[in-house]
Amino acid sequence: MALNALVKLVPASVKQTITIEDVKELFQYYKTITAKAGDQLDWDYENAAFPYELKETPEGKGKWFYLESNHERYNYILVGVDQETSINRDGEEETYYYIQVTLPEQSTYGDKGKANEFCKFLAKKMQGELQLFNGRIMYFYPRK
Repeated sequence: MALNALVKLVPASVKQTITIEDVKELFQYYKTITAKAGDQLDWDYENAAFPYELKETPEGKGKWFYLESNHERYNYILVGVDQETSINRDGEEETYYYIQVTLPEQSTYGDKGKANEFCKFLAKKMQGELQLFNGRIMYFYPRK
């Protein structure tokens, strides 16, 4: 059974909408900063921190992509963007965007660890609400 984690954009988030291209840019930024950390440490940290290649299929174009690794401890992570409409406390309809990170059945414990790390990174950058794979919620936005 696949596991899912969600980074939900809330009214206090940096942005209210997100596209799959925005998420790709955030992963590129993640790769850049880990490479810089590796340069400072004189170690090939980029490959250890991000052992994946970003791949996109024609049917997922604009909606989702997957991260594939040829490393023995890692396999796949799926990443998608969508929106959902719900009724708030005042009875008004509101739409929110979210980033969904999915671990398919072929995923390893290494993938789960990296996916948790990526989810926390994305939630922190977007100042969103993170629902982890185990159902727990972490808040990365200023709360009143």
